[in-house]
Amino acid sequence: MTETPEQRSAVMRRVKSKNTAPELKLRKLLTSLGYRYRLHRADLPGKPDLVFPGRRKLIFVHGCFWHGHDCPRGARAPKSNADYWQAKIARNRARDAANLDALTSAGWQVLTVWECELKDKAVLVERLCGFLGVMETL
Repeated sequence: MTETPEQRSAVMRRVKSKNTAPELKLRKLLTSLGYRYRLHRADLPGKPDLVFPGRRKLIFVHGCFWHGHDCPRGARAPKSNADYWQAKIARNRARDAANLDALTSAGWQVLTVWECELKDKAVLVERLCGFLGVMETL
């Protein structure tokens, strides 16, 4: 079933950049593990999704399609307006690389969590705890 341009436009308008479903899922997981964080710090390049200021660490939650991940969902080529979307995704990847360089140069450690990685909770928890370190006991 194909969508009309108006229907597709309405769908695209609903795509958010903050508080996305993958981001909310990761936030819920981190909170359950006892981690605390700041959200969307506008003073940092790329407005990282989760910032751990005391640890000088931050996390970006990237959608596989929007940021050109090499998983099946991210590698899927759009069927309509393909030239536009390929250029858009290439610009997103270039912007992400520039933000990563700026953040690491400023002394931040950066972790990117891809949307597809949220499916395996055990592996994700191990990766997050390895990046953030073990929680201190009170």
